[in-house]
Amino acid sequence: MADDKDEHEQAAGLYQVTEQVGHLLRKAYQRHLSIFQSNASDPDLTSVQFVTLCALHDLGPSSQVELVKATSVDQATIRGIVERLKARGLVDLSRDEVDGRKVIISLLPKGEAILQQMYPRGHIISEQTMRRLNPAEKVALLFLLRKIAEDDDPKV
Repeated sequence: MADDKDEHEQAAGLYQVTEQVGHLLRKAYQRHLSIFQSNASDPDLTSVQFVTLCALHDLGPSSQVELVKATSVDQATIRGIVERLKARGLVDLSRDEVDGRKVIISLLPKGEAILQQMYPRGHIISEQTMRRLNPAEKVALLFLLRKIAEDDDPKV
């Protein structure tokens, strides 16, 4: 029993939460969100709302299921985002002509106008987020993040 306790104490002593991937990713993302908010052309636009508008621009009118796939935002969250975007007059909701139960979300001209203002700022936001990295590190970071984000096992 004493040996087990010693092993647990040693393992806890070696585990530095501030050096773990989850903590570092969260910290980097918080920094990115701060940069996003300070550079957004619309102070009320969140990064997840921006991603949703981008997906609608790229895909055209889409269902919530399609937006979930395109944005990697869960169903409950995307529903709230869509409602807030609708309240601001950036998107419109309609029923699918084939399946009346399905809601289709469409980008409105006001939403498109915000996107056109945000695209150049999006580049600035990305650059500022990675400003401490040299060109090779930027390429490596993006490669590694894509690799981590790959969904090779849908059960995980």
